[in-house]
Amino acid sequence: MVTVEPTTLSVDGRYGADTAAEFRARGWWRDGSAVALLDRWADETPTRRFVSDGTTELDYATLRRRADGLAATLRRAGVRRGDRVVMQLPNWSEFAVGYLALARLGAVTVPIMTVYRSSEVGHVLRNSGAVVAITTGTFRGFDHAEMFRALQLENTGLKTLVIARGEARDGEIAFDEAAATDASAEDFGPNPDPDAAHLIVYTSGTESTAKGCVHTWNTISFSAIGLATDVFRTRQDDVIFMPSPVAHATGLLVGLLVPLVAGAEAHLIDIWEPHEGLRRIEQYRCTATATATPFVRMALDAQRTDQRDLSSMRFWLCAGAPIPKALAIEFDEAFDGGLLMPLYGCTELLAVTCCHHGDSLERRAGSDGSPALEGVNVRLIGPDGESAPTGEEGEICYRGPGGVLGYWREPERTAATIDAEGWHHTGDLGRFDEDGFLRVTGRLKDIIIRGGTNISAGEVEGYVFEHPDVAQVAVVAYPDERLGEKACAVVVPVEGQVPTLESITSFLRSRDISLQKLPERLVLVAELPMTASGKIQKFRLRELAKDGG
Repeated sequence: MVTVEPTTLSVDGRYGADTAAEFRARGWWRDGSAVALLDRWADETPTRRFVSDGTTELDYATLRRRADGLAATLRRAGVRRGDRVVMQLPNWSEFAVGYLALARLGAVTVPIMTVYRSSEVGHVLRNSGAVVAITTGTFRGFDHAEMFRALQLENTGLKTLVIARGEARDGEIAFDEAAATDASAEDFGPNPDPDAAHLIVYTSGTESTAKGCVHTWNTISFSAIGLATDVFRTRQDDVIFMPSPVAHATGLLVGLLVPLVAGAEAHLIDIWEPHEGLRRIEQYRCTATATATPFVRMALDAQRTDQRDLSSMRFWLCAGAPIPKALAIEFDEAFDGGLLMPLYGCTELLAVTCCHHGDSLERRAGSDGSPALEGVNVRLIGPDGESAPTGEEGEICYRGPGGVLGYWREPERTAATIDAEGWHHTGDLGRFDEDGFLRVTGRLKDIIIRGGTNISAGEVEGYVFEHPDVAQVAVVAYPDERLGEKACAVVVPVEGQVPTLESITSFLRSRDISLQKLPERLVLVAELPMTASGKIQKFRLRELAKDGG
């Protein structure tokens, strides 16, 4: 069992000294720091642009100056190494400045997506013990600063607010003024310990309260360096486009850390709108990105009318849902030979599997790839606790240098997830083919037990999705007195269509789908409830299915 303490997680407790030494010997842990990279690029390429967001642009030298100014101000406000600092900001350059200021201090960045409100934010504040919050005023009609002020009164432990692009009140810190403070890297002493907590990213809470995933610089930079080197093949003249929130795992990793480790550039967009997104890709000559799969569909639909020059885009990684073959073909045509590739990961290990250069269209559209990076080991564990044979379904487990230390202040959940041999149990199900390519098939909790027969909700979703009147589908269990559970299909119809349970089950029977796998209840909805990171909130759908819609 992994050793965990109520508030402290360590590399030795998670990996053991021998494994940590191996990671270093293999070059998977390099013992650097985010600010060491910032200093390198600010010295070597001071005028190279690091981040732009459509409003501001910062080169590496300016980024360092502003990050150090903010760090000096935060230190005077009492922030010390190991302190947790929340950042709830949109995809603005201020996020990069804030993250690197905290890295300079050795404080722990706790990012929160801007869609989260008082309930979720309050949980993060209380669980993390954050002493400072960096946020904004009104964004998309919501006043974030007022929310944090109210939370301060609830005894969350939050002492100081830093306000970016908004008005700071007495006792609060104005971001721009703080970033303009004179300071230098020498003022802060040695760089932080690369094995100390560096980042706590909270899971998006599809089933219960969000867990704080604790990454060190070594664990997070393993994925960043690997993706930059082995997947994106990032060059210094690359521009990483990021419409996904940099306050969440994928956006932060690909949108800021990949360009930082390579000395390249990031272009951030704070509100995803496909026509504006394509305009930015064309204007800034963006070369790579990573998003949820629906972003691609929206971009391709917009390109039909916009006809932008998208030839600069070489790689688009897709996470969260399989890539339909037709979508991959359409992407290759619209993006002038760019590659659409799947990425499977989670907050706990950001890159588990993906496709790589040279993988065929059939692989890119028919699998979730093979182990993403050297050092990542993936195993499927069957119901008997043994490795699942090729072609058989099992729980996806992994271990490697990019795995989290554990969950912050959650020793029981840490111990329940990471076993004695260091394997992290994801709760996801998958199958390996004969060539070692993974296909994610569902979730352990997505099993519907109908009369003692296990039915994969993901498998049924795949069948129902093929119905021509179905735009999106999620399948969940609902209770049945006789059989225990039955399957309910929650469907977003194609515009103008009204599918019925009879039409869907007739369609499935025509394809020789076994009768016990047919949905026995149908609920039509305008949209599926999603977390901010694009995961379907199936616990909400189970309530809907239980009530019959």
